[in-house]
Amino acid sequence: MRITGDWTSPSCWSVRARVTATATLVVAVLLTAGAVLFYQAVRVTVYEGLREEGREAATELASFIRTSDPQGRVPVHDPQFGLLQVVSAEGDVVAYSEPMRGRGPLDVPAPRGLDEPAYRTIDMPGEGPVYLVTQRVRTRHGPRIVHAGQPITVMIGYKGLFIGLIMAVVLLGTAAVGWIVSLSVRRALRPVRKMSGELAEITDRALDRRVTVPGPVDEVSELAESVNVTLGRLEDVLTRQRGFVADVSHELRSPLTGLRAQLEVALEHPEDEDWPAVARSALGDADRLQAIVSDLLILAKVGAGMHVPREVIDFGGLVRAEAVRRERRVPVEVSADERLMVRVTPHHMVRVLTNLLDNAERHAASRIWVTAAAAGPDAVLEVRDDGAGIAPGDRERIFWRFQRLEEGRERDRGGSGLGLTISRDIARAHGGTLVAADGDGGARFVLRVPLAEP
Repeated sequence: MRITGDWTSPSCWSVRARVTATATLVVAVLLTAGAVLFYQAVRVTVYEGLREEGREAATELASFIRTSDPQGRVPVHDPQFGLLQVVSAEGDVVAYSEPMRGRGPLDVPAPRGLDEPAYRTIDMPGEGPVYLVTQRVRTRHGPRIVHAGQPITVMIGYKGLFIGLIMAVVLLGTAAVGWIVSLSVRRALRPVRKMSGELAEITDRALDRRVTVPGPVDEVSELAESVNVTLGRLEDVLTRQRGFVADVSHELRSPLTGLRAQLEVALEHPEDEDWPAVARSALGDADRLQAIVSDLLILAKVGAGMHVPREVIDFGGLVRAEAVRRERRVPVEVSADERLMVRVTPHHMVRVLTNLLDNAERHAASRIWVTAAAAGPDAVLEVRDDGAGIAPGDRERIFWRFQRLEEGRERDRGGSGLGLTISRDIARAHGGTLVAADGDGGARFVLRVPLAEP
């Protein structure tokens, strides 16, 4: 896929480029900080060595001039610090080493205290950079200032090379890390690219295909397994959708075919037809069509999760009102607790109660029992009848769309087979459940809805 936009913006870069750039930048910062610290450590170590050696050389020279008053050349005890000079309080050179012959007094500040060395780097003509240790000494001939120095031309000369080598190591290390990270990310994303290609080849006609799960058990393999699970769910949804469309087509075709046949027969011999009877029959088919379409609309709204206003109602009062709302073929006994408060959409819950009562009336032999009570955090509604009951193997099948048992078809040929499906979907939308449970001979439906919080 081509990404448009400003290529200089990291948001337009690939995952590989972003990870590589981030890792390279972090490593470059760390290597640079490490190189600076390493250089400073080496520098401190070198100058600490010079400081120690220079202090010893100056101390030996000071001890020598305390016991004697040398005039002219002085011996050199440390060949590294061979630049020695002794200066009087008046600023005259009284002693020196051979390399300092003929040089005037060094123009450097004298230490304030006695026997307290001062350390500095100076540029001495003819010698170049010199590390110099200066110390004030009291002798029997008066105060003296001693200087002990060592040329550091070689060290200064190799300083640039040393810094260049460190910078080269930093650059090479950063480039190596960037290259390794780029290859590693490319290899890590290889299964993802393969999955992307396989997903691009999956269409609604080939939902049975799955992506390849890579061998190592890691985040990528877990992603592949999740993708396969999602594809399985999509395949299941599409299969059920196609089955639902086929069932809807079949259910709608029957009343439409009957209605068309009646009208065609009536129009062939209009003078011989009882048109009021034809109209009543057509109206019956139209009512069945309207009922199916209404049920499908409710299923679509509930399944789509459309927001419907809810309110806190007395569930027990609603059950009592619905149970006595109209005359039924068999008597209905109601036992509902008072103040059984639930937060529901009232007309949806009325639809559930109507479906359960109509179903019980259809199958009851002589009586229907309805109870509503609190059980833990739920309001529990039970609707029982004394009919033939439901076989255990059919207790889930009756909630399928357009599924009607043989007894139900015989007792109500105009039903759509969607009533229990709609009731369960409404219960689930309210965070509850609806099941067909064991009963004492007849059918027993149990609806659970969470109680409203006080």
